[in-house]
Amino acid sequence: MASLSASHRRMADYVLAHPFKVATMSIDEFAQECQVSIATANRFARALGLPGYPQFRAELARGFEEALEPVERLRLERGKAATAADVIAASLYEDQRNFELTRLALSAEQCEQAVRAVLDARRVFIIGFGSSGFLAGLLQRGLSLHCDMVESLAGPGGVSHAARELSRIQPGDLVIAIAFPRYLADTVTLAKAAKSAKATVLALTDKPTSPLAPMADICLYAHSQRQLLSNSETAALGLIEALSAAVAHQSQHSLTTAALLTESVMPWLIHGEQRND
Repeated sequence: MASLSASHRRMADYVLAHPFKVATMSIDEFAQECQVSIATANRFARALGLPGYPQFRAELARGFEEALEPVERLRLERGKAATAADVIAASLYEDQRNFELTRLALSAEQCEQAVRAVLDARRVFIIGFGSSGFLAGLLQRGLSLHCDMVESLAGPGGVSHAARELSRIQPGDLVIAIAFPRYLADTVTLAKAAKSAKATVLALTDKPTSPLAPMADICLYAHSQRQLLSNSETAALGLIEALSAAVAHQSQHSLTTAALLTESVMPWLIHGEQRND
């Protein structure tokens, strides 16, 4: 830092304060943010002993690769000409492809173990944060008809509430942990704690190299790659609905439960023609 010029020191201060942000910037954006010329931005990189700005940015991004991947894909795709209909159609095709890859990669043994674990569990706790928190709520909705106690811990209390609830976990309980790119460390940490407490851990994630996989006794994988986003919630939701359907199929009381549910919601449903009196 001491050997840098005044403008380069100002740029260095900005990099140290915002390393992730700078790793996503083009040289034009970086120069504009630091109020210097593009040539000065290039000289800054060379002053750090690098050939130029691309090499500086690559070094800065080291360790951020997975988090930056969707940003880079979006940067690339925005440079291509496409109509709104083109993008929507491509997105739907990606989901279709993800579903097919998920189906082809299913393990019959893991599927049977997952359903059996849900039905045999004394209590079921579901953890997932960020976008996976919404998925946790939908999974809780799908399983609640067939289990005595299912609780989603992705509530307004956040991670501290989930940790507090999991402190009372016991052998015989099931923890279903949901994590997709970008993986949240909180989910992995709580899954590890659940496993240490001798609970069964079922992971819903994207691939065997997911950081959640080593913590789990059972894994179900949803192929979730998207071109413009970090992952596909559609594929994850499809896996959740498929698991819920398999649990309903093997539950001994599913028909009775379905009949009681239909009867309870009947007053709120629309039947036949509606007349305006």
